[in-house]
Amino acid sequence: MKKKIIENLKTIIYALIIALLIRSFFFQPFFIPSSSMEPNLLIGDRLFASKYAYGYSRHSLPFSPNFTNKRLLRKEPNRGDVIIFKTPTDNRTDYIKRLIGLPGDIIQIINGDLYLNNKKIARRKINISRKILCGSRQLNVYAYEETLPNGKKYIAVYDMYASIQNTKQYYVPKDHYFFMGDNRDCSKDSRFLGSVSFLNLVGEANIIFFSRDGTKKLSKSFRMDRFFKKIK
Repeated sequence: MKKKIIENLKTIIYALIIALLIRSFFFQPFFIPSSSMEPNLLIGDRLFASKYAYGYSRHSLPFSPNFTNKRLLRKEPNRGDVIIFKTPTDNRTDYIKRLIGLPGDIIQIINGDLYLNNKKIARRKINISRKILCGSRQLNVYAYEETLPNGKKYIAVYDMYASIQNTKQYYVPKDHYFFMGDNRDCSKDSRFLGSVSFLNLVGEANIIFFSRDGTKKLSKSFRMDRFFKKIK
């Protein structure tokens, strides 16, 4: 009996070690708790993020142990990537936003248009059928397909009646990045938090593996069309 208990404990310990290694160095699941990335990510989406996409920092490990101020096997992110990072306000909370500005860039909103290095980001107006939320409140929005200078396309939405029209210029320092939510007027991002250190990047959001609308009855809550959907 004692031998069996020891063997079971060993199995559990090995399983935990393997799970920890996978979570720290390969893939980690995340849950979307807010509407800041609508319509591309919805509350209730669960996704996998690749931990190796940009190399490893202390934030790759659980509880972010402060053993190094360097990034190992570093790889530069691409403009337009959807990235999980530790917010610079506490270096602890996970946020997910889209990478807009690279080191040395200048970002600004002028008359409702997004400018990157004094050039307006190309966009075309589109129609979307999905309701856009900001918390529990439904927004009336203008939706655009925006195209970044590297050709990356995505959908961004702007509040039809209360969109931010003009901002100051935001300069992105060395080894920092500027993030914005796709739900532009319902996102606490680099416009409010500041640029994010390269060390704070946790991983690239790759795929939605599960999604459920918590406001509906269980039998109708599963968003089957979002299962195993690639994040763009």
